[in-house]
Amino acid sequence: MSSVYDFDPITGNIPATKVEITVSCRNLLDKDTFSKSDPCETEVIDNTLNPDFVRKYILDYFFEEKQSLRFDLYDVDSKSPDLSKHDFLGQMFCTLGEIVGSPASRLEKPLGGIPGKKCGTIVLSAEELSNCRDSATMQFCANKLDKKDFFGKSDPFMVFYRSNEDGTFTICHKTEVVKNTLNPVWQPFTIPVRALCNGDYDRTIKVEVYDWDRDGSHDFIGDFTTSYRELARGQSQFNVYEVSNSRVTLLSFSVESEFTFLDYIKGGLIVRSTGNPSQSTSLHYMNPYQLNAYAMALKAVGEIIQDYDSDKMFPALGFGAKLPPDGRVSHEFPLNGNIENPYCNGIEGILEAYHQSLRTVQLYGPTNFAPVVNHVARYAAAVQDGSQYFVLLIITDGVISDMAQTKEAIVNGAKLPMSIIIVGVGQAEFDAMVELDGDDIRISSRGKLAERDIVQFVPFRDYMDRTGNHVLSMARLAKDVLAEIPDQFISYMKSRGIKPNPAPPPYTPPGHTHHTQI
Repeated sequence: MSSVYDFDPITGNIPATKVEITVSCRNLLDKDTFSKSDPCETEVIDNTLNPDFVRKYILDYFFEEKQSLRFDLYDVDSKSPDLSKHDFLGQMFCTLGEIVGSPASRLEKPLGGIPGKKCGTIVLSAEELSNCRDSATMQFCANKLDKKDFFGKSDPFMVFYRSNEDGTFTICHKTEVVKNTLNPVWQPFTIPVRALCNGDYDRTIKVEVYDWDRDGSHDFIGDFTTSYRELARGQSQFNVYEVSNSRVTLLSFSVESEFTFLDYIKGGLIVRSTGNPSQSTSLHYMNPYQLNAYAMALKAVGEIIQDYDSDKMFPALGFGAKLPPDGRVSHEFPLNGNIENPYCNGIEGILEAYHQSLRTVQLYGPTNFAPVVNHVARYAAAVQDGSQYFVLLIITDGVISDMAQTKEAIVNGAKLPMSIIIVGVGQAEFDAMVELDGDDIRISSRGKLAERDIVQFVPFRDYMDRTGNHVLSMARLAKDVLAEIPDQFISYMKSRGIKPNPAPPPYTPPGHTHHTQI
C-alpha cells in the first residue's frame, strides 16, 4: 500500500490520456493479377485498393514525448504468418504528435518504401477516449469521531485510495487536516475520475480516517469502502458510512467534464514556438562531427513542439552579441539576419540559421533575458482569444545580467498565452534559473506574484548519458522540459473561461463497398 506520509499529488500516477487511432488507405498498389489487393494491417480487407480498417489502436498519449509510429501494409496472398510470404505495399513513419497536431487530428501522408512507385496514401485519425475527461467534486463531514488525543480533541483528515487490478491500493487524495474537532467538515475537493477509479465506476474506493500528529505518527481512526457509482448518488442514506462508532457523511457530489489539451488542439489551436540560443563562446564550438549542447537541446525539444505548429515556421532570435557591420550589442537579433522576417523553416532551418549566425556575429556580454521574453509577450498579447499559444525556448549558460527585469517580464507574461522553457548548458551554477522556474517559490516582481507558473528549467548536464547515448538523453530532456506545458496551457484557458472550438466534423470516406475479414 502507498504510504499516507509520502503522497505527492503531482506525481499521483494518473494514467495518461488515451487516444484511438483509425487507419484508412487510398490508391494502394495493385499486386494481384486477377483481382484487387487484400491489404493487411493486423486485419485483412478483401479486394480493395481503398481500405478503411475496422481495427482501432488505443495508445497512451504524452505531449512531452516523441512517440514514433510505423505503419507497414501488405497484400495477403495466403494464411502464412510470415510477412515475407506476402507482397509489401508500402510504409509510412510519423509521430503520434503529428497525427494529434494535424487539423481535426487527421493526418494524410504518402506511403513509401518501394523505389520508383507511387504507393498511395494512408489516412490516420486520432480521437481522445472520453473516460479520462470527468472530474468529480465532493465534500464530506463526520460526526462523533473517536477521540485519539489524550489532552484535546482529534485533528482528523481522510485519505482516499483507488484499488488496482492486483488487489493493491494506490493513494489518490488526501484532505486537509481539520484541527481540534470530533465533528469535522472538510473542504470540497476536486479529483479526476480516472485518478479515483480509472474509469471503472464499480471499482472499490477505500477511505481511511486519521488523527493528525505533529511527529507524523498519525493515529488510525477507521476506514470504509465505496465506489464511484455509490458516491455519484450524492447526499443520501447510501452515502452515510459507519467508521468505528462514528459516521462519515457525503454532503455533496457533482461531476463535470474537463476540457483537455487535445480538445483545444482539435479545435484548431496553434502552438507557436520561438527558439533563443544564448551566449557563451566555448559552448558554441562547432564540432564538424557532433552537435554542440545548444544544438542538441534545440533539436530535442523543437522536434516535438513543431508537430503542433501548422506552418512549421519559427522565429529564432539570439541575444548577447555584437552585430555586423557596426558592432552594436543586441539582445534580440534574428538568427537568420533578416529583421523583417526572422522565421526559419522547421527545426533544421533554425539550426542552419544558428550555425550561420555564429560565423557572422561576435558573442558578447552582458546576458539579458528580458528583451526576448518581452518580444514573445508582444506576440502573445496580440492573440488572447485562445486560438494560439506561444512557447519560448531559451538555451543559456545560466549567466543573467537583468534578473529584476526578467522577473518582471515573466510576471507580466504569466497573464498571457505563453510558456517559457529554459535549458541550462555548461557546468555553471544555475541558482538564478531555478529561481525563475518558480516550482518551490512562485516568482514575483515588485510585490506582485505571477498569476501562474509559466517557466520550466532543466540543466542539460543532467541528461548526458554516461554511455554517450545522446538519443536516449535527448528524449528524456524533451520529456522533462515539455511535461508541464499542457497543464500551463489549460490553466491559462480556464482562468480566461476560454472553451475549445468545436472540432470539425469527422472525416467520412467516399462510399465504397468491401468485405472485411478479421
